[in-house]
Amino acid sequence: MNLMASTFFSAILLAGFEAQSADVELWRLDCGQIIVRDLSLFSDTYAHAGEKRTLTDSCYLVRHEHEYMLWDAGLPAALLGTKPDANAVLAPTLAKDIPTQLAEIGVKAEQIGRLGISHNHFDHVGQAATFPQATLIMGADDLAQFKADPLPFAVDPALIKPWLQQGSKVQALSNDLDVFGDGTVTILSTPGHTPGETSLLVRLAQTGSVVISGDVAHFEEQFKDGGVPGFNYDRADSLASMNRLTGITKALNAILVVQHDAQDIAKLPAFPRSAR
Repeated sequence: MNLMASTFFSAILLAGFEAQSADVELWRLDCGQIIVRDLSLFSDTYAHAGEKRTLTDSCYLVRHEHEYMLWDAGLPAALLGTKPDANAVLAPTLAKDIPTQLAEIGVKAEQIGRLGISHNHFDHVGQAATFPQATLIMGADDLAQFKADPLPFAVDPALIKPWLQQGSKVQALSNDLDVFGDGTVTILSTPGHTPGETSLLVRLAQTGSVVISGDVAHFEEQFKDGGVPGFNYDRADSLASMNRLTGITKALNAILVVQHDAQDIAKLPAFPRSAR
């Protein structure tokens, strides 16, 4: 099913949806930072020339009743405690790993039953192998790239080694996925940055709907100026996915959270507090 058809059917489901009674909770985790010394890399419209910015690398824990899903796995644990490269255009750093943060709220790594990954870049799958018992959920086209030769930009198969083995628990997506079957947590097909890029919709009883963008955009301004990174897989799909998230956000009066934007992630409570 193409993006237009996927969007159409999702709109039908969203329009008629009434939130179920499942108890759902959402935490924002710190999964690193990336110092960007040339922000124009993220816009093919020549915007942001000469600008510098520190991008956040956020991950999210979803509790659905007694089940847990982790959304994205951040930067690799090998970066833990390292100082950012003073000369690099893109300099990642990691202050705290995911299991340490989970322990602060009484959750064990082995309790993570589902691992939803927005896309296959190293800053989103970095600590995935910490949760080998989980079912890996990712866009089918992104999963295929882990076996490509040569490997695409920022794709490292070693980071998902447990799921490259025969018989491993993998759910490859071609369309949207209602994760728990009650409409509270939906993985949205939003290709463009990568061929299988996805985003996340979480519908909370008190907070309302939250749309977590993956890398459909890297900072809020991209939704307004229409600039996309030159390294994106498909420009037209990128813009279509931006438009889709904007439409969903408006229709549901949702909170849009751009995962790499420090101001955006602050729309959700700071860890260890949660949104409900």
